[in-house]
Amino acid sequence: MKTTQVLVRYGELSTKGRNRNSFIGRLRDNIRQTFSDLENLHIKSERDRMFITAADEKDMEQVINRLPNVFGIQSFSPVTESGLSIEEMKNTAMSIVGKMDTAGKTFKVSVKRANKNFPHEKPEIMHEVGSHVLRNFPELSVQMKKPDIELKVEIREKAAYMMAEVIQGAAGLPVGAGGKALLMLSGGIDSPVAGYHMLKRGVRLELIHFFSPPFTNDRAKEKVFDLAEKLSQFGSSIKLHVIPFTKLQQEVHKQVPDNMTMTSTRRMMMRIADEVLKETNSKAIITGESLGQVASQTLESLQAINAVTTTPILRPLIALDKLDIIGTAQKIDTYDISIRPYEDCCTIFTPANPKTKPKLDKVEYYENFVSFDEMIQEAVDQREIIQFPRVKENTFEDLL
Repeated sequence: MKTTQVLVRYGELSTKGRNRNSFIGRLRDNIRQTFSDLENLHIKSERDRMFITAADEKDMEQVINRLPNVFGIQSFSPVTESGLSIEEMKNTAMSIVGKMDTAGKTFKVSVKRANKNFPHEKPEIMHEVGSHVLRNFPELSVQMKKPDIELKVEIREKAAYMMAEVIQGAAGLPVGAGGKALLMLSGGIDSPVAGYHMLKRGVRLELIHFFSPPFTNDRAKEKVFDLAEKLSQFGSSIKLHVIPFTKLQQEVHKQVPDNMTMTSTRRMMMRIADEVLKETNSKAIITGESLGQVASQTLESLQAINAVTTTPILRPLIALDKLDIIGTAQKIDTYDISIRPYEDCCTIFTPANPKTKPKLDKVEYYENFVSFDEMIQEAVDQREIIQFPRVKENTFEDLL
């Protein structure tokens, strides 16, 4: 017996009408991207399900480990190939059920006899396989409707294919199905979580980070690189745009009163993001702002920040509690990266008493003393662009 195939069940895709094939095609492409390092991976998509076949069980282990990160999948099941004799099917059933939690669970066997020349009828297969499992796992009880464990057997021409384990997928929509948007990635806890939520709604991400050396160091930038790497593991490659922000940020602090610099700085970030958005053909800006969490995230502050752009600004965390955000960060494995003690340009320059209700006309008044247009364009032109996931370079030891 061997397990080299998984059956993938679509989630929200099943509700799509005429666009269904487009969504399924997008999911198939994202799966290929996720497993680009595995050779001879075969993907067959059908209307309501998809089959992924690996070259061997080692590759299949990688598929099972990584597939839960691919959006657009409701659940999937490893499929084990068995010989066509009743005894081989019994042994395969024992192997499959033996890996599952059976204490106090209900059980049934269902059979699909696609090979009509197979000498045994469905009731006989169900009885022989089911009774063998029940004898060896007496803690199981039979339940024909909605059992905890349903062992499915499909009889084909050359083999029987059996499965019972159901592994939950990431759900949502395939990345790219919802267009592309630009995520402002700070290095903190919130913005990677905001990116995760938008990926789940099928939005492909470009990332933008504002870097202010020497006030922020390379370790702070490496932290952002690691966050970008994590976000690229959800079925799509990602580009990160690193903006040199020192000159512009210092000019803001010269011209704008200290208690308004946070608002003005965020407005400059939005203006730069707007320019990068045009070049990347993105349709919106995403932020990790949560209402009332800090001074720049009051309604008055957000209104003043929004006024600098007509681009849609998406804030998926706007009504979430901080503990909920932290919970998601831990779930997607970004929390430990985000709490590394390397500050970004926003925290370094945070004023002692920032305005929580800044007046837009006053902010604009102080910004008008300087033309920021040239500095904004210079920052955009001098940005660094990095592709994720990063390709691991072979070292000399790797080649030995």
